[in-house]
Amino acid sequence: MTTYPTYGRIDGPIVMIGFGSIGRGTLPLIERHFDYDADKLVVIEPDDGVHTFLSQRKIRHIAEKVTRENYRDLLGDLFKDGKGFCVNLSVDTSSLDIMKYCRELGVLYIDTVVEPWEGFYFETQNNAERTNYALRQRVRDEAAANPGGPTAVSCCGANPGMVSWFVKEALLTLAQDTGKDVTTPETRAGWATLMQSLGVKGVHIAERDTQARRTPRPRGTFVNTWSVEGFIAEGFQPAELGWGTHETWMPENAHSYDSGCQAAIWFERPGAITRVHTWCPTPGPQFGFLVTHNEAVSISDYYTVGDAANPDYRPTCHYAYHPSDDAVLSLHEMFGSGVTQTRHHIMEPDEISEGIDELGVLLYGHEKNALWYGSRLSNAEAVELAPYQNATGLQVSSAVLAGMVWALENPEAGIVETDEMDHARCLEVQRPYLGPVEAHYTDWTPLQNRWELFPEDIDESDPWLFRNVLAS
Repeated sequence: MTTYPTYGRIDGPIVMIGFGSIGRGTLPLIERHFDYDADKLVVIEPDDGVHTFLSQRKIRHIAEKVTRENYRDLLGDLFKDGKGFCVNLSVDTSSLDIMKYCRELGVLYIDTVVEPWEGFYFETQNNAERTNYALRQRVRDEAAANPGGPTAVSCCGANPGMVSWFVKEALLTLAQDTGKDVTTPETRAGWATLMQSLGVKGVHIAERDTQARRTPRPRGTFVNTWSVEGFIAEGFQPAELGWGTHETWMPENAHSYDSGCQAAIWFERPGAITRVHTWCPTPGPQFGFLVTHNEAVSISDYYTVGDAANPDYRPTCHYAYHPSDDAVLSLHEMFGSGVTQTRHHIMEPDEISEGIDELGVLLYGHEKNALWYGSRLSNAEAVELAPYQNATGLQVSSAVLAGMVWALENPEAGIVETDEMDHARCLEVQRPYLGPVEAHYTDWTPLQNRWELFPEDIDESDPWLFRNVLAS
């Protein structure tokens, strides 16, 4: 019998909004690692198909959809004593509105993404307003306007979330391996100065998911290793990335910002059909999709040195995602037909025959060229570590656990992003669920492995310019 550490007591209700693949995987981690009153654990999920699963475990199920019209009544009734924890793992619910209300009630809060109300992703006509930059900036504005108070952790999954902690570990590893001062910075300015001093030009959130099923993907079905709705929504958002000070060229379809942190640009093009060159340990060089993510903006912002409008230093940062082969085929089918599949399927752990989710950060442009640091968790390992989830899910749910622990230990921190949290403490909690966490150096650059018979528009003056990274 395995003994799991208890990280503290949660007084009052624990209310989980959403019970998809991530909620189902997070539940056993909450049960393992917190002391709480079992009769105060509540799941709000409109899909009545989860009722049997929850009722067998004597967990209260509210089969309602959380909307802008009812969220205050629903949560106000559940948190009427002014304490507890709201774990928001849903889609189509406004993270900001729910976060603000939880703080008003005195309740701790965590989510994995800045999510808008239903309809936003496909009904908003202005592409600039559909970006994660815009969604994140509203949360940052709220944090600045109302500092301190009950802790609300914004965007704490695998990515965004865990990868921000990996960036700090990678910086310390790089500093040590290059003979630099390895004193851990204690401030945001200290971390930004460290990254600048190491010569890091940018960061890819470089991921390769090789998890595969025994049976072929059925046509007309979108197959993924995590939320299909979430992937489709972010895939249809404009491609965007944090924009570094070393960049010398900007694509013609790109736009910058003149308000907020000004750390990013966005394209008039969906992220799920925008490809970039990147590198992961298992495949080596690979294509990734430049899908928009909160961490692309938050990391570039966090490590900025100087004025936001005219910084002395800022790294480029973006997601470079190669999902599972079934998900790639699903994307091709969806964008090729112009029709979103009505059938969705998330790979269950027991149907996956092989593969890992290799998720890390590739820090590039420094004296050792490039360093990938991250988790190489297999589905086989995930099954042994925790129930109800594959490798992708466990990387997310274990980050939720770590964020909850940090919030419980820092209950009056206000609204925070994972870049601002104690990365060492968070990884201490999460690491038992991540499989091998490794550092890999590579001499690969985006100028290598190009097709010489078809000359491309590249800039050989610096292999790590985004001009060379962008593939299409």
